[in-house]
This record gives sequence, structure tokens and C-alpha cells, in this order.
Amino acid sequence: MTHISRFPWLRLLLYLLLSVYALITLIPFLWALSASFKPLAEIISGEPNFLPQNFTLDNYRQIFLQEPLFWRWLFNSVAIAVCVTILNLLLNSMAGYALARLRFVGKGFWFFLILAVLAVPAQITLIPTFLILKAIAWLNSYQGMIVPSMVNATFIFMMRQFFVNFPKELEEAAQLDGLSPLGTFRYIVWPLAKPALAAQAVFVFMGSWNNFLLPLVILFDPEMFTLPLGLNTFKGQYISYWNYIMAASMVFTLPALGIYAFFNRYFIQGVTFTGGKG
Repeated sequence: MTHISRFPWLRLLLYLLLSVYALITLIPFLWALSASFKPLAEIISGEPNFLPQNFTLDNYRQIFLQEPLFWRWLFNSVAIAVCVTILNLLLNSMAGYALARLRFVGKGFWFFLILAVLAVPAQITLIPTFLILKAIAWLNSYQGMIVPSMVNATFIFMMRQFFVNFPKELEEAAQLDGLSPLGTFRYIVWPLAKPALAAQAVFVFMGSWNNFLLPLVILFDPEMFTLPLGLNTFKGQYISYWNYIMAASMVFTLPALGIYAFFNRYFIQGVTFTGGKG
């Protein structure tokens, strides 16, 4: 028996602490949701009113109907995030499987290199990324946003950990049936890796969806902006239209919530399963 099951008051205390933490976490989101239905004057007035005193839908009408580039920004964000997620799921999984199962020259070196990349902050690579994309004329383009993000050392390592714990008996049975290593990966390993793939999909999509620094560095045409960069255009030198920013932020949040809801049943299992032995 655990300590919590032996002492019911510990469980009550735990639920209380988690409820308080959840409330503290939700308050900023709920305030932003409330502000999205307020006029600008009410938001900047400084009055501590949580519920809108002058409820309005004009903020949403403005971003959907009056802002000519909002739908283009939304399309750009969706297209880039979906492409980045699909490519990461495929390439990170293949690299992780190779490091966990295949034998090839330099395997230890490549694994050490991936671990070294994990120690490098992403901000340090922004300028080299910009110079490379400029040299190949990929600035202000979809491929310039997608290709630098199509693999991720963190998730290569995560998938490697998953495949290290994967039952070898299934792969040996597939090889006896005549499947090649690629066929084994395609027909046996990949379908059974759904928990790890789901966890990876959530993290990769949200990382790409919320990415601000890379678009800021390589995108300069407003029609190519993603939503995080497009929201920044509502902020001026002398005034920021927080009512429009809050409304667009609520729309911006929905796809990430949808992805998490879709993969939720695999998510916890995947996060737990990928932390096994090395």
C-alpha cells in the first residue's frame, strides 16, 4: 500500500494542492478569454473586472472580417505545423530506430553527436540558420520554415529510448517471415509505436505552432507571416490593440487544444514508456 492509500487525508491534501495549482494556471487564460469580449477602452482602463462590463463580439468580427491577412496567417501556421509534425514523426522515428536496433559504422559517434546537440540552445543556431537559408535563397518561404525544423534531436533520443524497450521477439519473427529491416519498421514497429508517436506529435506540433523566433528572423513579407508573428502587428509604437490580440490568441489556442485532445489517450502512455533503460 502506498502512503496516500493508508492516509486518506494525504489524498485530500494532494487534491486540494492540485486544484489550487490548476486554478492559478487557468486564471490568466480565463482573463484572456474574458478580455477577448471587451472593448479596448475597458481593457486599458485598469479596472479589476474579471467579467466584461460591455460584452462585444466586435473583436472577433475585426480579425475574421476586417483584417485581410488573418486567414492567410492561419493557413501559414497550419500548413507549416502539419508539415513539420509529419516530417518529424517519420524522420525522428527512423533515426531513433536505427540507433536502437541497427548496426552501422559510426553509430556511437552519431548518438554522441545527438546528445551534444541537446545541450545547444536553439537561439544560438538562429544566425547560422539565417545565413544558410539566405545562401540558398530560402528566406521568406515555406521550405525555409519547414526544412530547418523537420528533425529534432530531443525526439530522436526519445524515440531511441522507446525502441530500446521494444520487444525484439516481434522483430525476429518478422525477419523469419522474410521482412527486411525497412519492412519490419514499416509493418511491425511503426504501428505499435503509437504511444511514443502521439507524445511526439503533441510536442512537435505545439513547438512549431508557437514558434516565434524563427519566423521573426526569416520572414519579412506580411503575407508569409505565421499567427504568432501576425499577432505582433497589432502592437504599435504608441498603442497596442489588446482586444484584437486577445481575440486572435483564443483562436490561436484552439488547434493546439484539438491536437492534444485527439492524441490524449496515447499521450501519457507515450511519455511514460519513452523513459526506459538506455
